[in-house]
Amino acid sequence: MIVMAGKLSRRDRIKRGIRKRISGSSARPRLSVYRSNKGIYAQIIDDVTGKTLVSASSLSKDFSANGTKSDQSAAVGKLVAEKAVAAGIKDVVFDRNGYLYHGRVKSLAEGAREGGLNF
Repeated sequence: MIVMAGKLSRRDRIKRGIRKRISGSSARPRLSVYRSNKGIYAQIIDDVTGKTLVSASSLSKDFSANGTKSDQSAAVGKLVAEKAVAAGIKDVVFDRNGYLYHGRVKSLAEGAREGGLNF
């Protein structure tokens, strides 16, 4: 139990350091990633107005992809990119949310780039 609390606080420290440096605007919103053991979530957020513009999740009802968790993450990245392009968003700032840029987070980022987002 104590080990898990240490990991969470470490991620929170990293997250705060990242969020000091990056912020989403209406011209270039922030693509935020959250991962859990069961799924992965992505949101495009305008920090100036505090609104979520686009979101996608591997656990949502409109999502259907099989394979490994990394394959599902890439599909979520493509899905959020398609929704963003339909909403007129091409350029974003990537927020890995304290997670290492590795594995599922990297797969989501590569899927979003394939879908048409620039970051």
